Amino acid sequence: MTAEESKPYKEVTILLVEDDDVDVMGVERALKKLKIANPIVRARDGMEGLALLREPAAVPRPYIILLDLNMPRMNGLEMLAELRNDPVLSSAVVFVLTTSKADEDIVVAYQQHVAGYIVKSQVGDGFLRIMGMLDHYWRVVELPVGV
Repeated sequence: MTAEESKPYKEVTILLVEDDDVDVMGVERALKKLKIANPIVRARDGMEGLALLREPAAVPRPYIILLDLNMPRMNGLEMLAELRNDPVLSSAVVFVLTTSKADEDIVVAYQQHVAGYIVKSQVGDGFLRIMGMLDHYWRVVELPVGV
């Protein structure tokens, strides 16, 4: 068995772009409860998220982005537009994780090629189901490691 095969999880970094501390704690609790040990890097808004992604080694590859939409300074849709216009970051795998059920937000997010749009219906079991689904996702798919 190789060292990679013996690891209980895939080395996928989670960039959580979320301004709400309660939601961050919910995600962290769900990951812990599911025994998902992937590293988490947090940004409080789109500007901070982009800055981290553009700083070498701040967010190790491969990574997925969990992106809230309603944030100060730069919201999630603005960050998505910046990501998709950046030749280095345009292939980032992004899941929107938000309270917004607005059709226009969903349409714009998918036009920006998100991997999924997930509505935060509740904390607790809701986050547990979401994190379980994401864990299965990154175990099955191959994510880009480099540019």
